[in-house]
Amino acid sequence: MIRCPECSTEIDVDEDEVEEGEILSCPECESELEVSQTHPVHLNLISDDDDEEEEDEEDEAGENGDLLEDDEEDEKEEEEDEE
Repeated sequence: MIRCPECSTEIDVDEDEVEEGEILSCPECESELEVSQTHPVHLNLISDDDDEEEEDEEDEAGENGDLLEDDEEDEKEEEEDEE
C-alpha cells in the first residue's frame, strides 16, 4: 500500500498497472498525484500553485485582455477609487 503525500490516505495501486508519469487522484482529498516511480510505486503531489498563478494573471488583465504593468494597475485602481 502507498499513501497520499497530502492526506496520508492509503491508495491501492498495483505496481504492474501504473506507468511512470501517470496522473492519479486521491480518493479522499482529490489531490492530483503523479507516479514518479513504479517499483516500488512513489507518488508526487502535483502543485496547484501553477493554476493559481494563471488565475491571478487573468485577474490582472486590462479591459482589452492585455496584462497590465504594475504602474498601469495602480493608475486603474486610482481611477476606480475616484469614481
